[in-house]
Amino acid sequence: MYYQLFKNLLFAPVVRWLFQARITGEENVPATGGAILASNHLAAGDTFVMPALLRRQVTFPAKAELFAGNRGLWSKIIAWFLKAVGQVPLDRSGGRVSLEGLSPVLQVLADGGLVGIYPEGTRSPDGRLYKGRTGVARMALAAGVPVIPVAVADTAPIRTAIGLPWIWKPRIVIGRPHDFSAYAALAEDRDTLRWITDEVMRDIQELSGQTYVDGYGTSVKSGSLSAADVEARVLPRPGYGATPPQVPSGGLS
Repeated sequence: MYYQLFKNLLFAPVVRWLFQARITGEENVPATGGAILASNHLAAGDTFVMPALLRRQVTFPAKAELFAGNRGLWSKIIAWFLKAVGQVPLDRSGGRVSLEGLSPVLQVLADGGLVGIYPEGTRSPDGRLYKGRTGVARMALAAGVPVIPVAVADTAPIRTAIGLPWIWKPRIVIGRPHDFSAYAALAEDRDTLRWITDEVMRDIQELSGQTYVDGYGTSVKSGSLSAADVEARVLPRPGYGATPPQVPSGGLS
């Protein structure tokens, strides 16, 4: 109830009429059934612009600590809002804990919901597309749902004449679903998870037209990758030169 209330009374009118957002390819989102919306990530506005334009409800996994609400009044408000609009916690601490932390997301997919994720794991530091994390592949294979590529553009805020941040004519492009269910038997194979992830990122790149960097955006932000390192890792596409894994016997009907 709260999701539709906030969407229809606040976010959708602002995004559609004031920001003058545009969306193409919504017909590629199935009317029912679980699916993953995998998008590039340019700015904070991505998280509310896309859901405001889609007819179906979108669930975004948020950092588990945001649901605790134990850091003062503002954190309590954020925790209440996330729960009220049906978002779910995701443990991103890594390793086995992170895998177990996928269960709330998988439940949403099992219930036939749409889950929105950003495979890069962080906003792009410079507008280019960075290497995807394999969580998107794990989710897709575990839930047996398609991955729908999404490209966002012009979602970064600009300053108005009176100094207020504003988003002007953001664009959302949705591509065709990509089904990886034939590789379900290889859900624990690292090479297969990397290949699927790179295929998803390639789908996103084809929609966005971004330059691809074969390195993690988080490494750029932490300083682990220098500007020279980033330039050296520019590739024509994600997974460039990689060999697709063999489809397991019985993987295709």
